[in-house]
Amino acid sequence: MSVTVKICGLTTPETLDAAVAAGADFVGYNFYPPSPRYLSLEAAPDLTARTPKSVRRVGVFVDASDEILSRAIEAAGLEFLQLHGAEPPERVKAIKARFGLPVIKAVAIAGPADVDGAEAFACLADWLLFDAKPPQTADALPGGNAERFDWSLLAGREWSLPWMISGGLDAGNVAEALAVTGAGAVDVSSGVERERGVKDAGMIGAFIAAARAAE
Repeated sequence: MSVTVKICGLTTPETLDAAVAAGADFVGYNFYPPSPRYLSLEAAPDLTARTPKSVRRVGVFVDASDEILSRAIEAAGLEFLQLHGAEPPERVKAIKARFGLPVIKAVAIAGPADVDGAEAFACLADWLLFDAKPPQTADALPGGNAERFDWSLLAGREWSLPWMISGGLDAGNVAEALAVTGAGAVDVSSGVERERGVKDAGMIGAFIAAARAAE
């Protein structure tokens, strides 16, 4: 089965084009202002309009208001909403009901209890995304910290909906991550950057090639 690949935090035409050319299935646009990958609502239309219909547009949000969600959906033509904050199940349900778009719910993982906690979203979200729990540092973000979690926590787990893994992935370790977890999809941001927040076209191509070679 083909591995699904999401390249997240794209901010330039060159790196978006590289992701598309390399065969990305999803591209992520970050609407969380503290992130170095932040895409403003003003800049979003010109960039996201380059996304072909064969590639799905994902908006990444952290505890966003309905107003921000609505404006981003309109500006970027979003097809998926990725909720990467502390949104509880009732908020996920409300967002799906209001906006009618598929939801990817990120779950921060540090131990077995965190994996078990994902069950609360299994009947609400359309995808689960397992990411490393952020480090306890002042500059840590909800995601994109180049931190990995213990992949064996997901080994043998089955879910009633599609799921992907993220956190510290790069071209050198994505095959191992897929083998250990049994995941059918991967999401990368910092692992294809030459410096924090700055994507590299060559690294994007290498990551997608490595993920597909692991199929």
